[in-house]
Amino acid sequence: MSSAVSLRLAQVSTSVDRLAVSRWPLVGWAVAVAAGLAVLVLGVLEIGPGWLPGAGSVAVAGAFTWALAARTGGRPVVFGTLAVAIGVAVLVLDDDRLRTGAAAWTCVVAAVLAVMGTVPARRLRHAAREALLATLVASVGALAVVGFEPVSSVVSFEYATLGLALLGVFGLVFRLGAGFHGLGRRGLLIVLVGGALLLLTLAYAELLRRYGPGAMVTDLLDVVRWSRENLGAFPRPIATVLGVPAIVWGCHMRARRRQGWWVSAFGVAATASVASSMMNPSVALLEVGLSIAYGLVIGVLIGAALIRLDLRLTGPRGRRARRAEEKAAGRPEPARGQALL
Repeated sequence: MSSAVSLRLAQVSTSVDRLAVSRWPLVGWAVAVAAGLAVLVLGVLEIGPGWLPGAGSVAVAGAFTWALAARTGGRPVVFGTLAVAIGVAVLVLDDDRLRTGAAAWTCVVAAVLAVMGTVPARRLRHAAREALLATLVASVGALAVVGFEPVSSVVSFEYATLGLALLGVFGLVFRLGAGFHGLGRRGLLIVLVGGALLLLTLAYAELLRRYGPGAMVTDLLDVVRWSRENLGAFPRPIATVLGVPAIVWGCHMRARRRQGWWVSAFGVAATASVASSMMNPSVALLEVGLSIAYGLVIGVLIGAALIRLDLRLTGPRGRRARRAEEKAAGRPEPARGQALL
């Protein structure tokens, strides 16, 4: 009897392993995300019953949780199913606090997944592609966030989700980068500069919100007003100055050094900002989209400048030598659909 049970367990384990390496889970995940996104778009257009956006948010939250668990070496089936079950319970109970918590969870998962789903980039155009893909993932998460209809102040929600996303992504990068020992002097300097820039940005925004603008800030606000009136939107500073450049430069560096993961981690400043971008009901969807697009373009340009500066300081001299360096850049890292850990 015991041998028959063991044989049966071995057969089940083999079937699960075959399913894990097949394409069917990926196809099912893509269908779930596409269906959830379609339902969320219908909800934004106010087409269909009132429960439709919530159902789309549950589908996207479950799919993103599944993908993040798979990407980080966890148990995707367990966590994905649990996320869907919790989402359904939130919709059934219809409590404001539960809806807000589910929205925050979805925002954090989307922000972290957008960064962890990137791959190394040998050239600038590949790094720009990774920034675009991360922004698209976070944008889908933004629709799922508002689908839960959270009840919270915009500032509190943004601070909470950014803090949780930073903790999550740095915890994962700590393992990917071989802990603090994998930083080195150069990596430590990058982390310190990035952390200082993040803290200064948040602190300045908080001081501005509490005490009002000074003379120089008034001039800056005039630029913001001009941009919104003539260009339709103004890019979010934390995503433009820190988040997107970190993704671009980090993916480029990851093709050469593992310290690049520590740079990529700051990309969550952009993805968390994008994932929470639709929380303010007073801002039109067109303005939100334009703000994200402007921030992406400017951030890629800043990232390109950082890459050029990095190559000038540490890379080989001459066009031929740089081309040879690009071809040789191939630090091994799992593919986008494979587990990193």
